[in-house]
Amino acid sequence: MEVVASAPGKVLMTGGYLILERPNAGIVLSTNAGFYAIVKPIYEDVKPESWAWAWTDVKLTSPQLSRECMYKLSRKHLILQCVSSSESRNPFVENAIQYTVAAAHATFDKNKKDALDKLLLQGLDITILGCNDFYSYRNQIEALGLQLTPEALATLPPFTSITFNSEETNGGNCKPEVAKTGLGSSAAMTTAVVAALLHYLGVVDLSTSSEDQHQKNKNSMDLDIVHMIAQSAHCIAQGKVGSGFDVSSAVYGSQRYVRFSPEVLSAAQAAVKGMPLEEVIRNILNGKWDHERTEFSLPPLMTLLLGEPGTGGSSTPSMVGAVKKWQKADPEKSQETWRKLAEANSELETQLNVLRKLAEEHWDAYKCVIDSCSRLTPAKWMEGVTEPIKEAVVKALLRAREAMLEIRNQMRTMGEAAGIPIEPESQTQLLDATMNMEGVLLAGVPGAGGFDAVFAVTLGDSSGNVTNAWSSHNVLALLVREDPQGVCLESGDPRVWDITSAVSSANINQPSAASLRFTPIFVFFFQAFSWDDNLYVEFCLRNSLIWCLLSRLRL
Repeated sequence: MEVVASAPGKVLMTGGYLILERPNAGIVLSTNAGFYAIVKPIYEDVKPESWAWAWTDVKLTSPQLSRECMYKLSRKHLILQCVSSSESRNPFVENAIQYTVAAAHATFDKNKKDALDKLLLQGLDITILGCNDFYSYRNQIEALGLQLTPEALATLPPFTSITFNSEETNGGNCKPEVAKTGLGSSAAMTTAVVAALLHYLGVVDLSTSSEDQHQKNKNSMDLDIVHMIAQSAHCIAQGKVGSGFDVSSAVYGSQRYVRFSPEVLSAAQAAVKGMPLEEVIRNILNGKWDHERTEFSLPPLMTLLLGEPGTGGSSTPSMVGAVKKWQKADPEKSQETWRKLAEANSELETQLNVLRKLAEEHWDAYKCVIDSCSRLTPAKWMEGVTEPIKEAVVKALLRAREAMLEIRNQMRTMGEAAGIPIEPESQTQLLDATMNMEGVLLAGVPGAGGFDAVFAVTLGDSSGNVTNAWSSHNVLALLVREDPQGVCLESGDPRVWDITSAVSSANINQPSAASLRFTPIFVFFFQAFSWDDNLYVEFCLRNSLIWCLLSRLRL
């Protein structure tokens, strides 16, 4: 049995810094860039003597990092011990495994525990894969002599190997560092692993979808379990209790989010101090989770764009620390700034909701306005508009823009006061130019800001103009878009889908001589051999680029 689950990355559009404190809300958009976790047994059968074993074998593979790590999981204490090089350890996945197996022990009766033991004695083979948008590939694109465009990014094979940036440490050794784009890779990865394992072990059922209200409630409860376990594992791996918006969006999708009280994870912190993990999990599952979550997505005909400036990354924890230090040093000024920022966040949320409602009730007028505004600079959006409904749409668009400008203004004020580049000058110039382009509604720095990324929300078909302009300013527009869906169960290994997609997209109506010569090679291999999953995936990966080239060049 193989289980594959995916969890999306995120873009925090509003709520940077404020979301750390209740009752401040943030708008977080989930994306079509996801992390995948593949779980299957290591051994096909349970050996008779294995029932006496005190340990479960666990294999963790990250093909993009060229890493494989072996563990032993204590069946009694549920403690995971690495038996491979410590350099390849992943604390997020390690805690996800421990907390998920403990959740099974904490919720199962004796009969289910017997079945659980059998599954665990077969070992756990876990593979993690992250979409390319989570990582920076601008160096690879530039090395190929290509322009920094989405089209160039799309030429990279799915789940491309990640290049490490090495820097000298005191001991003279090179410590690898991965350049990321700020989509919340650790939260998406943790959530995907937790979801896949919980489903694999039978704690939740993520495969069901029904109109029956009772079944809907069951599905919701299963997602809640995924959320609680993923939040706990992620916080322990981070060494702190964050706001949790990234894990929440990875589980539930796009939303308006208010954080949970940090005390709810005091039980998880107790595990670090020696409390039995099974007892810790019971406390977590029975805890008072008081976070607030409301479904949210961008109004119709709007596109989320994300760009990578390539000016280096930013350390979110250190930036948050600087803001907290400023709050303590100047509580009066900081409270005033936060109040204005909260008001601007709320206004933007209100106007986006107004636009969504106008789209639902007056679609033709709404679509007409969006199409018109997509070809005009914001200063001309109101020109020639006389109908009341269309005027209401334009007014909501302009008010949303004004709210975004105020959000940016207050974020810059906070950054200057705290001595950190929340919206650096280079970003300010880029964002100002972006917001003055035809069809651009919003532009800003997501989350805690800094140098990681910029985002824009465009109207209609205007996104191409933005990506071209960004490219001319050395900003790589990513392929990521908003997708309001959260964690979900997948039909199989995503590496195989991409190969199938590449093959099906090839133009085979009038095959050329070269493609006809090449095709029998694939047919021969598939007919001549009995493939296991690993060999099949490796074969597909090695030959996917050839398929794509044949398709594009029509050789």
